[in-house]
Amino acid sequence: MEQDRDFDTEYNTFKPLSDRKILFGVTGGIACFKAAEYVRNLAKEGASVQPVITKSAEKFVTCCTFSALSGQKAALDLFDESSCHEIPHIRFAQKAEVMVVLPATANIIAKFAHGIADDLLSTIFLSFTGPVLLFPSMNPDMYSHAATQANISSLRQRGTYIIEPEEGIVVCGAKGKGRLPGWETCLFHIKKALWPKGLLGKKILVTAGPTREQIDPVRFISNRSSGKMGYKLAEAAALRGAQVHLVSGPVSLSAPSEVKLHKVETAEEMAQAVFSLADKMDVIIMAAAVSDYTPAERLAHKLKKSEEKLCLNLRKSTDILLELGKDKTDRLVLVGFCAESRDLVKNAFSKLEKKNLDLVVANDITLPGAGFDSDTNKVFIIDTEENIEELPFMDKAEVSEHILDRIQELMDAKGLL
Repeated sequence: MEQDRDFDTEYNTFKPLSDRKILFGVTGGIACFKAAEYVRNLAKEGASVQPVITKSAEKFVTCCTFSALSGQKAALDLFDESSCHEIPHIRFAQKAEVMVVLPATANIIAKFAHGIADDLLSTIFLSFTGPVLLFPSMNPDMYSHAATQANISSLRQRGTYIIEPEEGIVVCGAKGKGRLPGWETCLFHIKKALWPKGLLGKKILVTAGPTREQIDPVRFISNRSSGKMGYKLAEAAALRGAQVHLVSGPVSLSAPSEVKLHKVETAEEMAQAVFSLADKMDVIIMAAAVSDYTPAERLAHKLKKSEEKLCLNLRKSTDILLELGKDKTDRLVLVGFCAESRDLVKNAFSKLEKKNLDLVVANDITLPGAGFDSDTNKVFIIDTEENIEELPFMDKAEVSEHILDRIQELMDAKGLL
């Protein structure tokens, strides 16, 4: 039966890095064990990962491990007799789209900064002409040392991307900046190096999640929105080079990298945050499930159980999308979401017209695997020309890419790109 299908397993197959060619350099730091995990994760994302290991790195994790996890033979030796008919550092440099070094030790950073090419990885660096991402990981004192910082500054000036390490306690017990960032952060930066920058410099506001309308200090009115759709849209826009503001109700998600997060709780707080930012935006995407009604009065103390029935006096909350549509100019692309349980397309067209939207994204919340809580969605994208694009069930990250494609098409047609 339809209800028995595992939609998150069946349709959560979006591989944004499918067949992208990544040269993955690993140097001799304790974070090598994380590098092995990240190589495996990149391969699961569909990437073709070529590991290049320094001799120091192999003291921590062997080439055999990286070969098994990537599906490609890890390279170690600059003078590999099995490939004498080729020049390894040239071949690897020419085949890769992006070069990642993770972890990047103080030693390899110094080599790269001063053009020292005495092993396979440092020689590839001088041969590679694409984007290079370094993920430093070391003792905090080593990272903050003037020599290391000077080398990092020099590399940045030449266009190398340096992803700052995180603060925390490192393996040696020291506390400070030196920890390798988590997987999601690393993945974001690798994707960003590969993504076309169709929205470079554009300012985009995305709303996400539910709102909570307080009844008393304990209880509130809310809805089932998880915020996943809005957070995926914010990440996808940032990957395309946009300056993204994410106004989010209470969710259990972490903000994507390079996205400015504005946390709110109530519909009124969301309205205030959106209106304060709206004039500066090129695109506003209202993916949040904002409560239509809020208690007319918030009780100062917990409401005690007494009568068999309880009546709450509710008032309409601010219709944020309607107010934005009233003041919309041709310089703004305004996108709304429409979650319905019946008459989906009819209601979506009504919302598009009533609220002066450029696009509306509609989904039927009665379909298993579509909408609230799920990692997947099935939507219609409808525009003012009455064009209806029906997308099949797909991962919300992939839905986000389709929505942003349509937004870019609209902006291009309006002369905004």
